[in-house]
Amino acid sequence: MALGYGQDVQNRVDGFLPYTDTAAVARGGQLYADYCASCHGANLEGQANWRDRDADGYLPAPPHDASGHTWHHPDAQLFMITKFGTEAIVGNGYRSRMAGYQDMLTDAQIAEVLAFIKSTWPKQIIEAHNKRNAVAALTN
Repeated sequence: MALGYGQDVQNRVDGFLPYTDTAAVARGGQLYADYCASCHGANLEGQANWRDRDADGYLPAPPHDASGHTWHHPDAQLFMITKFGTEAIVGNGYRSRMAGYQDMLTDAQIAEVLAFIKSTWPKQIIEAHNKRNAVAALTN
């Protein structure tokens, strides 16, 4: 799956998010504000009690800052969750309010949103995330 950055999702050992590209990060920040902040927070803080299911059995939106678990997932998985929604990716009857954005954002825009998120993490979290991408690349 090519994203228009000359990079193939499946073959990049260090991941494919353009988190060091200031223009891509700026575009991603605006897209995040427009599409994601209402649930995940303007400061990537997520919703309160995000680890506890609500009365309907759904987990609240998690934070995307360093306190959350976003960085525990490789780029390709984050991309797929954002594009197709959590339920479609997890499967097995998993319930989530995280809808897919395939009909609203292009692949490049999804990568930019994720790049914006990654760009806010501390250096040690970025390095840990890059290692997860490397492991994922070896297993694909």
